[in-house]
Amino acid sequence: MGGVYVSGVCFTGHRSIKEPLSNLYRRLDRAIEKAVTDYKAMDFYVGGAVGFDMIAALRVLRLKKKYGSVHLHLVLPCPIPEMVIKWSDEDKAVFDDILNRADSITVISDRYYDGCMKDRNQRLVDLADTLCICYWNENDNRSGTGQTVRMAERKGIKICNLYKTPTIYK
Repeated sequence: MGGVYVSGVCFTGHRSIKEPLSNLYRRLDRAIEKAVTDYKAMDFYVGGAVGFDMIAALRVLRLKKKYGSVHLHLVLPCPIPEMVIKWSDEDKAVFDDILNRADSITVISDRYYDGCMKDRNQRLVDLADTLCICYWNENDNRSGTGQTVRMAERKGIKICNLYKTPTIYK
């Protein structure tokens, strides 16, 4: 169980998942378990968006049963009613479950504004020490996911990109 102590791991990823979810679940579970066992990670920070963020949050909560020291922290860009206004009822119900089981919830701003997502992404990176687990199509450089990965790289955080690849740390 070598490795470096990590107090925080952040997640970022696309809203649309273009592969069978069971494949992504396996890779994501392995990446989270590796963070816990090899890097001693206990705190996992998720942005709360539909898609990869919600999947990551649910997988952390699932593995929390195995590793009691694991904590899920939501870092939200704006108040929840503004954030979920265009979401489906199903996505809202899943998010409510995540909210009820999260260890902490931080809301970056008291209102939605242009740039609150970028500020949320920066906070996610600020909270992570050495690892960012992402689901990022590297051909999509203009996305918030790409922006967050670049922030993490500038900070020197190790990147684990799960987009159609095995768990890779670079």
